[in-house]
Formats: sequence, C-alpha cells, structure tokens
Amino acid sequence: MQNTRKFFWQFVQLSGPFWLAADKASVRGLALALGVLTVLQVVISVLINHWSAYLFDALEQHSMARVLTQTLLFGLIFVGNIAINSLHVTVKRQLQLGWRGWLTDQLIGRWMHDGRHYLVTHLVDEPQDNPDGRIAEDIRIATEYSIDFLHSLFYCLLLLISFTQILWVLSGTLTLDFGFAALPFHGYLVMLAFMYAACTIRLGWKIGRPLTQATNQRQANEANFRFALVKARENSMAIALIHGERHEAPHFHRVFGDIVAAWNEQTKAWARIMMLSSGNAVLGVAFPILISAPRYVMGIISLGMLMQSAQAFQQLVAALSWPVDNMGKMAEWRASVERVLGLSNALEQLEQQLARSDTQRVRIEKNQDSVLRFKDLCLQRLDGLVCIPGLNVEIYPGDWVLLEGNVYTGNKLFKAMAGLWPWGRGSIELPDDDLMFFMPPRPYLPTDSLRASVCYPAEGTAFGDDELGWAFVLAGVGELLEQLDVTADWEKNLEREAQQRLGLARLLLHKPKWIMMQEAFASLDPEAELEMMHIIRAKLPQAALLTISKQPAVKKLHSRVITLA
Repeated sequence: MQNTRKFFWQFVQLSGPFWLAADKASVRGLALALGVLTVLQVVISVLINHWSAYLFDALEQHSMARVLTQTLLFGLIFVGNIAINSLHVTVKRQLQLGWRGWLTDQLIGRWMHDGRHYLVTHLVDEPQDNPDGRIAEDIRIATEYSIDFLHSLFYCLLLLISFTQILWVLSGTLTLDFGFAALPFHGYLVMLAFMYAACTIRLGWKIGRPLTQATNQRQANEANFRFALVKARENSMAIALIHGERHEAPHFHRVFGDIVAAWNEQTKAWARIMMLSSGNAVLGVAFPILISAPRYVMGIISLGMLMQSAQAFQQLVAALSWPVDNMGKMAEWRASVERVLGLSNALEQLEQQLARSDTQRVRIEKNQDSVLRFKDLCLQRLDGLVCIPGLNVEIYPGDWVLLEGNVYTGNKLFKAMAGLWPWGRGSIELPDDDLMFFMPPRPYLPTDSLRASVCYPAEGTAFGDDELGWAFVLAGVGELLEQLDVTADWEKNLEREAQQRLGLARLLLHKPKWIMMQEAFASLDPEAELEMMHIIRAKLPQAALLTISKQPAVKKLHSRVITLA
C-alpha cells in the first residue's frame, strides 16, 4: 500500500504541473467541458432508462399512440447522444494530446540537455534502457489512459448516484414473512446490486492479480525487441560486411522468445478474467429480470417498471464494477508510468550527483584566459583502474597537440572535457565562452536537408550558399552542392569517406578556436588525410588542435605530443 501511495504521489509530482502551466485557462476549460459532457452522457443514460419504461408500458397496453410518441422521443435522444459523444471524443483527445505533449517536452528538455542523454545510461545507479521508447510510447499510455480513467471513474460515480436513486424507488419494499415476524426490506434491489458487484470485484481482483506483472514484463520485452531491431538496422553495413546475419537472427529469435513467454503469461491472466467477465455479461442480463419477475407476475409492477429495474440494476453493477473492468488497462498504465518515472527519477538522480561536490569526480571549470588547462587530472575506468594519471598540461591557441598511445584513453579524455566522463580526480579548465568543437570518427548527420545537416548544430540558414560552396569545395565534396536542399538519411546514403569530408566542411563553416579530433579522417587514404590537416592549418591558423590519429605523417604536423597510458 505504501508503495502504491508513493507511486501515485510521484506521478502527480511529475505530471501534475500540466494543470498549472502557462496555458492553464485553456487546459481547465477543456477539463470543465469534458466534465459537463460526461454529466450529459449520464443524463442520456437516465433518459433512456425512463424511456424504456414508458415504451414497455405502452407495448403492454397495446397503445399505438404512446408507442409513436416514444418513437419520436427516442429520435431526439438518439440525435442528442450522437452530438454529445462526438463532441466528448474531440474534447477528450485534445486534452490527452495536450498533456502528452507537455510531459514529452518536459522529459525531452531534461533528457536532451548537456549530455544527460548519455550520462543517464552510465552515471546513475540504475541505468535506464530504451529512453526513446519511454518518451515515445510510455508517455502516450501514461497520459491517454489517465484521462480515460478519470473520465470513466467520474462517469461511473455519476451512474452510481443516479441509478441507486432510481433503483431504490423501483425496488419499493419487500416484506419477508417468517410467521412470527415480518421484516420489510426497503430498496432490496440496491442491496442485491451492491452484493452482486462486491462478489464480482473480489473474485475479479483475485483472478486478475497476475496480469499486472505479466503486462509489465511483456512491455519491457517488447522494448528490448524494438531496441535490438533498431540497433541492427543502424549497423546493417557492419553486419553485412562480416556476414553476421547468422548470429543476429538467432538473437532476434531469443529476444522474441521472451515476448512469447510474457505473452503466454498475459494470455493466461486474460483468460481467467474473460471467464469471469463473459459469465458476468450473461448473468448480468438475466439476474435482475429474474429477481424482479415475481413482483411483475403478482401485478405489483408493470412491464415497463420490470425492464426499467433490470436496466437500472445493470447500470448500477456496471458502475460498481469499474475496478474489474479496467484491471487490464490499469496494469498496462502502471507499467508505463513506472517506466516514465524511472527515467525521470534517473535524470533527477543524475542532476543531484552532478551538483554534489565530490573529490572523486572530475571538475569542469571555466577560466578567463584563452587557455585549456588540465590540472592534476586523473581519469579512471568504470572498474576503478586509472587510465590517465596526474595530467598537468596547458594548451594555447594555435597549438597542435597529438594524443599518442591508447585510442580509448584519448577518447575518455575528450569525454571528460565534454563533461561526459566524470570518473576520476583533478580539474579541467576550459576557455570561457570559446566553442569546443569535437570531431568523432563519424560525424553526426541528421536526417534533414544536406544544408541543415552540414550546418548542424547551427540553423540551416546560418551560412549562405557562397560559404557552403567554399567549404564543400575545400573538403572535396563539391559534387554534393546540387543536393543541398535534398532531404535524406545521409549517414546511410553517403560513404564514410564523404561523411568525414562533410565533417571538415562543418568545421570550416563554424571556425572554432578549439578542435578535438579523434580519427576524423581515418576513412581517407594517408595522402588525403594529410591534405585535410593542411587545409585546417591554412584556414584556421589560430585554432588549437588536439588530435588522436594513427597516421605517422600526421604526427609531424603537431608541435607537441602527449603520451597517454
């Protein structure tokens, strides 16, 4: 129970501010409209209940005039019901989309900020898998189902209030004569409805309890399967080159086998629930008529009152059965909410760790000088092994420094400079407000127009056609200028060499003062790589360059060498 309270409180803390956001007037207006339309839906149900009584009384009396009158009234109820329900769906979906959009913006803003998307999978105690699925799918389920639950619960409460009153009046008084005493029971149909619903709910919760765990496990397995497929798609060339398909296919089958196992467990739970709900569906129709039939046979109530009592009984039981009817959906909702909360809590834990002053963390500081300093910098691997011991170096504008030794250690140094590798001690002082430009082996090219991809992370309009043409020609990809406004997946459409040349074009456009280059031209032949380096020196003579490269000819271009363990 305590865990459930904590769960709901965390969800309210995460998503509740939506109702207090800047556009709260429109949000509350939609919520009010949804509430009013829900009330009108209940009004329609009550009207239909009374209408059925009048109709069956007219049929019992063989009165064609009254039948025609009820037919006309039914037409009005029919039109009103269509209008109310169509408007209700529109308002509810607008509210669902607004809440989902707000929560998505909130979580993406925290996730896609200063490398948090990378750190949340490494730095926190419990790394969160598939954050993309949590944001895209689990937020959708969490918000859409929440609105569905709130609406249906409010609707059932109104039904409960309305039809308890109707059924109480229709029940009249049932007197049981025991010979020595007569006991009157007022509203006996209401009591029977509550007893019937209580038995159904108790049995339903007992039967359907395993569904929550099975649903949670299935969603996790589905996410793992999607992740495996996406990873294979992103590395399809590497898999094809080494003929790794014979390993990938069995892996997919194993991951899908986990889905099958979870699906089977979920099916067993659903089958038990369906046994209850299908039996209840049949019994719920016959039971109220059978228990009211003696009063009709004895002439105490009319046929219309009999049918009205049966319908009111069914509506009352349906309202009371809300927990059982929504058990499966609540299991799926809770599993999704827990996954969203897991990512949110991990991001919050990450912020707390980064804000805490810790001697076992690398400090990133800004200085007022145009100099890059490493002061007593000691980097560690995740297992605690020291990979860079006590680095003390100052790098000035125009310096070309080669990082020699272990490539992976150099990669960790670059990550530490970007704030993505905090494991270790010492400090890194960055030049204040100067752009640190990192060039990895494979430049990131978003699926967008080629113009926008090369200008990234600046806007696509940041550079004119003349600047782009100058940079493309120098980088040796002038033939791509005619595709500047073509949108494509450039990481798949272009060879690695062309991608690395576009990385140079991006560098020339941004003109940074500090360049961190890790095998940025490794796909080029040695002569072409040397040519790229000469272009950088000629066009950006004041830029400082830290290089990780295996080419001996490139080493000669650097004025200093730092050997990493």
